[in-house]
Amino acid sequence: MDIASRPSQPEDTQVADAAPPPQTPAVIRREDYQPPAWLVPEIALDFALGLDATRVVAKLSVQRNPAGNGTSTLRLNGDQIVPVAVAVDGEAVNDWRLDGDDLLVELSGDAHEITVETALNPAANSQLMGLYASNGMLCTQCEAEGFRRITFFPDRPDVLSTYSVRMSGDKATFPILLANGNCTASGEGEDGMHWAEWHDPWPKPSYLFALVAGDLIANHTTFQTMGGRTVDLNVWVRPGDEGRTDHALESLVNSLKWDEETFGREYDLDLFNIVAVSDFNMGAMENKGLNVFNTRYVLADPDTATDGDYDAVEGVIGHEYFHNWSGNRVTCRDWFQLSLKEGFTVLRDQLFSADMGSEAVKRIEDVRILRSAQFPEDSGPLAHPIRPDSYQEISNFYTATVYNKGAEVIRMMRTMAGAERFRKGTDLYFERHDGEAATCEDFVKAIEDGAGLDLTQFRLWYSQAGTPQVRVEQVQNGTETVLTLTQAVPATPGQPEKQPMPIPLRVALFDRATGTHSGEQLIVLTKAEDSFAFAGFKTAPVVSINRGYSAPVAIEMDRDPADLVFLAAHDDDSFARYEAMQSLVVRHLVAAVDGALSDEAREAGQQAIGQAFAAVLADEALDDLMRGELMILPSVAYLAEQILVSDPSAIHAEREALKAWLGRTCAEALAAMHDRASAVPYSREAAARGARKVKTQALVYLAAGQPQQTAARAMAQYRAADNMTDRQGALMVLAGLDAPEREEALADFYARYADNALVVDKWFSLQAGSLHPRVLDHVRELAKHPAFTMGNPNRVRALYMALAVNPGAFHDASGEGYRTIGDLIRRLDPVNPQTAARFVPALGRWRRIEPVRAALMREELEKIVAQAGLSRDVFEQASKSLG
Repeated sequence: MDIASRPSQPEDTQVADAAPPPQTPAVIRREDYQPPAWLVPEIALDFALGLDATRVVAKLSVQRNPAGNGTSTLRLNGDQIVPVAVAVDGEAVNDWRLDGDDLLVELSGDAHEITVETALNPAANSQLMGLYASNGMLCTQCEAEGFRRITFFPDRPDVLSTYSVRMSGDKATFPILLANGNCTASGEGEDGMHWAEWHDPWPKPSYLFALVAGDLIANHTTFQTMGGRTVDLNVWVRPGDEGRTDHALESLVNSLKWDEETFGREYDLDLFNIVAVSDFNMGAMENKGLNVFNTRYVLADPDTATDGDYDAVEGVIGHEYFHNWSGNRVTCRDWFQLSLKEGFTVLRDQLFSADMGSEAVKRIEDVRILRSAQFPEDSGPLAHPIRPDSYQEISNFYTATVYNKGAEVIRMMRTMAGAERFRKGTDLYFERHDGEAATCEDFVKAIEDGAGLDLTQFRLWYSQAGTPQVRVEQVQNGTETVLTLTQAVPATPGQPEKQPMPIPLRVALFDRATGTHSGEQLIVLTKAEDSFAFAGFKTAPVVSINRGYSAPVAIEMDRDPADLVFLAAHDDDSFARYEAMQSLVVRHLVAAVDGALSDEAREAGQQAIGQAFAAVLADEALDDLMRGELMILPSVAYLAEQILVSDPSAIHAEREALKAWLGRTCAEALAAMHDRASAVPYSREAAARGARKVKTQALVYLAAGQPQQTAARAMAQYRAADNMTDRQGALMVLAGLDAPEREEALADFYARYADNALVVDKWFSLQAGSLHPRVLDHVRELAKHPAFTMGNPNRVRALYMALAVNPGAFHDASGEGYRTIGDLIRRLDPVNPQTAARFVPALGRWRRIEPVRAALMREELEKIVAQAGLSRDVFEQASKSLG
């Protein structure tokens, strides 16, 4: 489909013309919250399904809310729909009116039945919000405000209803009919039609409504709950994909079991359905009993999915299932409370994945994501607290701050309380608020009461944006070591001044002679400055602080490089060991970029890093999964956060130079590691996964230091690969090399997987994200490839998000990377504004970039804001980025 066009609608389909939003969309403020004037205890939906024309009849049992404002006007939200018919208590009425997109009906009594009929064209819904068509099937996405694109309803999280759904459609087109809850009846109709009825007994907000209809096949099993009930579990996919669903189904079973054992939460319906959808704006959606997933988080087998893909499937399956309690049974009062469900559920899925695999590796992975995605957000124009105060478009607050920092904030509560007392707090939270629309304050209060903590000052973490900077000074007074800590939270938009926040820091002090410590302690910094004394050290110990990353802060501490090398070799906290390696590299690269390194200092820095790196390669006590993490250099995004105004190309160049130096210096050990790991046969066991991880890391360094020789080694790995992890790892390295093996491998990969959309996405991403000097030319060519489409969010992200996070290409001095992303946003916005808006923050970092590039980035933002008919999604992001 051409990017500027939309399929025409059938004559009997009535959809309101899409008027361009105002250039200054209304600001929604948390302080203005008012309870709903009318409640909807029950809703019955009747769907006559069709890909091009679907009729919806909604019957709402409405009641005046005693806590509301007493108005007689019932406001039902709509978005680009108009009513075909409206009835009150069974009688057709004509005195309804539209206020913008909303339907207004005047009511005289305290309780009524409202019936509204609407007509939809799912095939024309390129926004993929509401009811839409995806490759011949119908599905829904209603979070955050998509239900109003299906029917008129008070589409807000604090209106909870029980849903009854009837669907009818052509059996050949839609042989499977699914909705929330339990299937209560089904049957055959006339002329090849059939129908099904579903009922969800648990009250839920409209954003959790779901419907799926299409030609699907299920991988099925059952689960016995701790209460003795048998639950049917189904993973629904298109015929032919069922062979790649075993891991998803196993992950679902593990999720149910883990949530019972760890949080005491039992599943509450007779069945749980997951459906994989090709066209989806998000990763997955936790609709009650009917989770709709992007196919990339369901389908996995060794030939088409990497180890990282397997981990992502497990984590996202867990995340969406855990929402059954932390998001569904207890939901949000309003969208400002989004972290109530998302931050808590991210923590739950992190703990789950840690228990399913390596706790140490999982913690490092989580922190790496936080630093590369959330830290830049916290220091940029879009910075906001985990509980925002205002928004123009709610979809823009599905951010790393709300999700990942939100999880870290709740993790800090768990750290201060301990796992047992934290569990008492969460039990109290679920007990108090089951069936309610709650707030972040409700959650904090439950943890406070259940765990016996005073969280008065801690609440600042919910209202203050920015990443706290903690400065550590170490002084030795005789046998006493004193750590003086100071904290500062940088100014952020709308918050020029900040108050000190409680910062829990796990600390251990190592004896230099023995390489051991006498025990870990938890200290909590609550003031702008405070000192903590530790007795019993004749000589100054080596300090390991923020172990396990106990607080989402940036630690600043003047250290001798020898201390960091010591910690990298001896620290018994896996994260602290990783952090020591990262700190060695960060200090060296930042100084190199700043031009502060003499030749002697550069050599000394490299030698310190090389010493620590060699120790990691040689340490036989390390498992390969952890070794692989210790080998990964800090990202350019994280390095840029250490510099007030940076030159990303210079950072990228210095990082690549260090990688090349390590590749040459440690070539023998890296080659030996690659040979050793290559001899390990494929399995999903930790040792084999670790071998694959270090195998690719070894290739990365060898290719940087010896590109021509390594091209042959990478090609040999590609040809010998019996799994996607090894094949993709080799292709990633080859894609960045100017070598003949590159074209051969890319052509073979595409030919091998041309019919597999998810793997073709990898093919696009590997090229757009590569280190090849002509990557921008490659992106232009790939945009014209027959397999590329602007209509599928996965494909758009595969090509263009890979470019946006590729520092060498995106920040090319010509400005071509900026222009490419700016043009994409302008072209994509009329079709899928939610996906388009996700690309804006890459340009919004201009204030932290050197002046020449900053001007080019700002120019693209100005073009975006000037575009007529810009969506609220993109307007808010772009205007705030310019502000």
